[in-house]
Amino acid sequence: MNKIVFSFLLVWCLGLFLGCEKDDICVDADTPLLIIRFFDIENRTEFKVVPNLRVIGIGNENPVDTFTDRLSTLDSIAIPLKTTEDITSFSFIIGSEDDESGEEIGKIDTVQFNYTTKEIFKSRACGFIVNYDDLETTFTPANENWIQQIEIVKSLVQTEEEVTAHVKIYH
Repeated sequence: MNKIVFSFLLVWCLGLFLGCEKDDICVDADTPLLIIRFFDIENRTEFKVVPNLRVIGIGNENPVDTFTDRLSTLDSIAIPLKTTEDITSFSFIIGSEDDESGEEIGKIDTVQFNYTTKEIFKSRACGFIVNYDDLETTFTPANENWIQQIEIVKSLVQTEEEVTAHVKIYH
């Protein structure tokens, strides 16, 4: 009887020991954000602040929450792209504020980003993240637009040690 109990305990302990795995903690496995820098159209090497900037995801109708909405001193932002689609569109609003009735009175330009998504498995704890490749934009500047030109600097949006702009917007 003692041999049976001992054998059972040995098998149970061995199973418990071999069945345990190191705790997975997910660190630094977020889907990357699209980094946009704003530049002066007249002096293309100078950053230019966008006063009271608001960015709204089309189809979401809420301001992007990755930066402070309507902060008046921004010359760069990071915004999320959709992970389940190949197109994300935004309303970029300069001088954003509400009138007495709560309606937006800033100047609005719509920008669409096109890309291909690539899921990457990070770990059991983190699961998958999405990188974006072949980044392009469809934006047609017009006289009434505040955005004058958009330049794709890096067509691959991925998590990197060095954070640089993917897109330059001139205004």
